[in-house]
Amino acid sequence: MDLDLTPEQELIRDTVRTFARERVAPLAEELDLESRFPYELVAELGELGLMGLPIPEEYGGAGGDTVSYAIVVEELTRIDSSVAITVAAHTSLGTMPILNYGSEEQKQRWLPDLASGKRLAAFGLTEPGAGSDAGATRTTAELRDGSWIVNGSKLYITNAGTDITWGATLTARTGEDEISNIVVENGTPGYTVSAPMKKLGWRASDTRELSFEDCAVPEENLLGPRGEGFRQFLEILDGGRISVAAMGVGLAQGAYDLAFAYAQQREQFGKPIAAFQAIRFQLADMATEIEAGRALVMRAAWLKDRGRPFALEAAMAKLYTGELSNRVVNAALQIHGGFGYMEEATISRLYRDQKILEIGEGTNEVQRMVIARHLGL
Repeated sequence: MDLDLTPEQELIRDTVRTFARERVAPLAEELDLESRFPYELVAELGELGLMGLPIPEEYGGAGGDTVSYAIVVEELTRIDSSVAITVAAHTSLGTMPILNYGSEEQKQRWLPDLASGKRLAAFGLTEPGAGSDAGATRTTAELRDGSWIVNGSKLYITNAGTDITWGATLTARTGEDEISNIVVENGTPGYTVSAPMKKLGWRASDTRELSFEDCAVPEENLLGPRGEGFRQFLEILDGGRISVAAMGVGLAQGAYDLAFAYAQQREQFGKPIAAFQAIRFQLADMATEIEAGRALVMRAAWLKDRGRPFALEAAMAKLYTGELSNRVVNAALQIHGGFGYMEEATISRLYRDQKILEIGEGTNEVQRMVIARHLGL
């Protein structure tokens, strides 16, 4: 897609594309096989200003726009989803709640280290009984003597337990019919982070279960007005869907790149398999759908940058690119044949990494619910 990018956006795209190819690609297989968190790459991304791209310069960020941020996520995912989700979860889910809802004192205190990538942030929403039904949160926070006493647990939380994790913003019931967002910093007594969870894909990203037992959090760690948590996290999820949709496009593009190259090299019946119509048509369909998906993502990002409603477009982009990435990576592995089923084949890693794109940040079914609601159905 020949996007009408600004010179700054083109520079960001080219910089991230080069970084992904030269620094991420050589390490991706090793990180995946060892389920090892990419500390060295996160540090370098921080030095490039990409861990706080949409954060204003006054808080230590790069002051970039959402379109640029979506480009960054797509280009990283094109090579490795674990690195991409580390950036995306830290930015969209971990840092943006503080920027959007935090007090000036909270922003000044927490954002500079987060924007620089020196520290990572997480967002605790999902629980054993609350996923798609986000309003079913059971974690509680009771205000006693100037502290929130937090009890409960969170599940499948990204970036929560690394050596550089700062803390997590979590949703908790602060009243019978009241949900608020509260920041809990790592190391707070009563806050326990589990060992890394073993996953089908995204193996080099950090995913943990969080437990809270009479965890005393300072009253001033409330994020925004009390009782506004439900509205806040729905808004955060809307923005986060743009980044996950960008991951869908990036993974599809990466799978297409691998299939295209392999089809030129692999010979059967005396000629490259790319010469056969069955393969050529598959590649043509992939390229067409990827362009459509990218346009949806960029449309949602463009609307957000202009302060216009974007929730419908973000849900559409997330739904479409999640299913798009499924179709493309499946076809790409098929083109690789038996080799694609081997762990040494990069396409096998992309195949494992894909499925969560139809689950995280709202399942396909939830996206359809959101879309239907915006359509007035």
